[in-house]
Amino acid sequence: MSRLPDLTPDELDPDQRALYDAITSGPRAQGPQHFALKRPDGSLSGPFNAFLLAPPVGAALQDLGAALRYRTSLPDRTREIAILMVAARWSSAFERHAHEAVGRAVGLTDAELETIREGRHAAYDDVREQAAARLVRSMLEGDVDDETWEECAKAVGTQTVFELTALVGYYSALALQLRVFRGDAVK
Repeated sequence: MSRLPDLTPDELDPDQRALYDAITSGPRAQGPQHFALKRPDGSLSGPFNAFLLAPPVGAALQDLGAALRYRTSLPDRTREIAILMVAARWSSAFERHAHEAVGRAVGLTDAELETIREGRHAAYDDVREQAAARLVRSMLEGDVDDETWEECAKAVGTQTVFELTALVGYYSALALQLRVFRGDAVK
């Protein structure tokens, strides 16, 4: 049971409404919808409802999330592999539900999704995906040792390493917020 009320559009103050509109009309709302941003009553699903509690912070998180999803050099499959690894690490049902759907749309197989969901190491054909997954696993375990750094930075480049660190941090923060506010249920 969520610890927060589902905030509907008619209950929002002007700052909350501006953030609501940015979320529901921004890049997440464009193109194919692989998961619902809004519930039937208009309230936001997943972590987005909590964003409305503090619009300045919620807007910063919304902007960071949009940048990570739509404005990085990360290939779609690599991005979704990383997000799903974070979801598996933190047992985030909403992130798993949302990003398994996106993952399928960008070409992840059911076998790959199951392997990630179970927290096992998948063997990817693409050397960059393999290196990115190794890097993400190291981050989720607490640190990146020198050997992993050398291998992964060489395979994917330091820009991708930076983008992956931001992505892992962002989706870990969302998983924590979803857990604390009990907003992780898929409705």
